[in-house]
Amino acid sequence: MSQFVSSIEPNVIDDEMVQKAIEEKCPEDLGDLARREIINWKVVKELQLSFKSILQIDNLWPLENLTKLQLDNNIIEKIEGLQSLVHLVWLDLSFNNIEVIEGLDTLVKLQDLSLYSNRISKIEHMDTLQELQIFSIGKNNLTILEDVVCLRRLKSLRTLNLSGNPFCREEHYTLFVVAHLPNLVYLDFKLVRDSTVRFLHSLLGKSGSSILQSLCFVGAGIFILLILLCFSSKTAFVEYLNGSFLFDSLYADDREAAKLAFLPGVENLLQAYPSWFVSVCGNLFNYGLEEYEKREAEVSKFYKRYHEILAVNQEESRRIISDFESRKQRRLDEVCQAGSGNLAECEGAQGKEEIHQLWDALMTLEALVSNDLEELLQDFKRSIDVIASTFTENFQVIYPFHTFSLTMFCTFNQCRDLEKEYHKKLVKIVIATQEKLDMDPFDESLPEDVQKLFEDKKTIVNIINTAHSVRLRKIDKRESDMLCNTYQW
Repeated sequence: MSQFVSSIEPNVIDDEMVQKAIEEKCPEDLGDLARREIINWKVVKELQLSFKSILQIDNLWPLENLTKLQLDNNIIEKIEGLQSLVHLVWLDLSFNNIEVIEGLDTLVKLQDLSLYSNRISKIEHMDTLQELQIFSIGKNNLTILEDVVCLRRLKSLRTLNLSGNPFCREEHYTLFVVAHLPNLVYLDFKLVRDSTVRFLHSLLGKSGSSILQSLCFVGAGIFILLILLCFSSKTAFVEYLNGSFLFDSLYADDREAAKLAFLPGVENLLQAYPSWFVSVCGNLFNYGLEEYEKREAEVSKFYKRYHEILAVNQEESRRIISDFESRKQRRLDEVCQAGSGNLAECEGAQGKEEIHQLWDALMTLEALVSNDLEELLQDFKRSIDVIASTFTENFQVIYPFHTFSLTMFCTFNQCRDLEKEYHKKLVKIVIATQEKLDMDPFDESLPEDVQKLFEDKKTIVNIINTAHSVRLRKIDKRESDMLCNTYQW
């Protein structure tokens, strides 16, 4: 127990403390006797016991309908005595002396839990808290980053605070947490960028979850390698183009697509379309990484030359100043040895002249280095303009495209062409199905919900045309994002 704790009188939660806390919540215009008479512990929903010097949690079992409990800023050392509070939704145990997460098994309705600023060294014993949405365990003694992985079992968790723990100082702390907890919306009081989460998983493909889940067992080296790849592809402006992410996003909100898959011929159509779409995106992804390497090489060359110019300038500056210092020292020695006032006055005048010469030399040197840097910057800008414009032109230019055939160049236009080709074939299948149902309205070869789509010809055509337009807009949006990122860079 800390010196602060030992200097105050510890308390145990008893009936008197609870009664007083409940009375304090009653309306102020009621008298003390009236407040005591209306209090029924079973109807109490909220209880605040902050700053009460509580050492032990006890005597809360009558409050069986409690939903909110504040026990922050006490000296509690153990989580106990909460088993009967099965309706608890909000629990604050921050700023205590708790060392182990325990005693929470029955609190299955808990949504918000704060254990901030305690002495906890391990995240454990939380599997039953499946409705937990907000969890704060910052400023504790958590040192093993891999322990965060156990929070994957809490499917409802959206807000997590880990700040102030020792493992937060690790280089890839944030990305590790986001990679293992893809459902997080807020981490350490900051909004988790959706692009970070989605890209980590699109990068790994459909097996991403299992790979991420096992990363902590195969060593940090592999994880760091993955992180570097994530950063490079994001900086290359081609995130979401590796794997099936873009294709999956096209159909994410299309409820009718799954129904239309039952139509004769659509299944065969879907066997080719996704794989070729993903192939186009994959080739564009690889091209983006190649162009990224060119940009990085140009940037590296710029900084190398930049530091070389500065190094030469600094070396020459030091030489000029050193020569000046040497001459000044020689004159001082001569004046001291001669002891003549006339000589000192003469040397002083000469010294002033040399100071002006030193100034002129340094200013001339500064002007030269400024010109060199300006020229370097202009050369760099021209090179980058060429690289960036070539990059954007290559993924925007229109190449000939014929019926699901791939050319050696892969562009967003090809993605659009694939979508248009698929849509055209789907329309033919839908029209053929409509004609078949018109001839045989009692055809039971299709599921009932699919047949309902064909009750009106205009309706089904409008549905697939609208879905087609939405998918094209999503492709356009991805292309636009790439253009904007390139121009901003």
